[in-house]
Amino acid sequence: MSNQLKLAVLISGNGTTLANLIHWRDQGRLMGDIKLVISSRPGVPGLSVATEAGIRTEVINAGDFSRSAREGEVIRDWKAMSKEMDKLLLSDNYDLVCMAGFLSRYIYAKELTGKILNIHPSLVPMFCGQYMYGHRVHEAVIKSGVKVSGCTVHFADRNYDSGPIILQRCCPVYSGDTVNDVAARVFEQECWAYPTAINLIGEGRVHLIGSSGIHIDEDRHIERYTWYGD
Repeated sequence: MSNQLKLAVLISGNGTTLANLIHWRDQGRLMGDIKLVISSRPGVPGLSVATEAGIRTEVINAGDFSRSAREGEVIRDWKAMSKEMDKLLLSDNYDLVCMAGFLSRYIYAKELTGKILNIHPSLVPMFCGQYMYGHRVHEAVIKSGVKVSGCTVHFADRNYDSGPIILQRCCPVYSGDTVNDVAARVFEQECWAYPTAINLIGEGRVHLIGSSGIHIDEDRHIERYTWYGD
């Protein structure tokens, strides 16, 4: 593809979302090239995924930014950690920084406003916010009794799972579903949604309006709400 975006990807674990972006890249279907992967944890499988794909990796360990403990909970100095991340991300001119299962809070520099993407495994604003990640989200979905879940790709602001939504993708939730059932169905939609959002940006079809609005050219042709399996 032409007009390749320069991408950095932030991870904390297995790197399944990263692996999907690499797969799209290797197939020539991603309008972006991943130049850097930053992990908030050392030794996670996602680092091996990046290394095997020939991508530069860095670790900024969240565990190094503990300030104190309160009632058994470790308190992180997210501002200090974010400054270390800014040093890496501002040292080169990245078009987009893609959060991909990144479990630390990133209070990014103002120069990166409008360049941070996130994907969340629910239909924001439902089942999101602090402590809502991974299987916790799908557990809450099943407990609530809703019949539809999905994923959301959005520009990130400095709050949890917040910021202008680029696209969403839906899937059904059936009676008797397990957490793994819902997780697998949602991830199927994530595998389409994230690279598609990156491509929309690469094509110049996504326009931020102020701090909270967004416009997408030819919005009706994105098919955001296609059911899984159709």
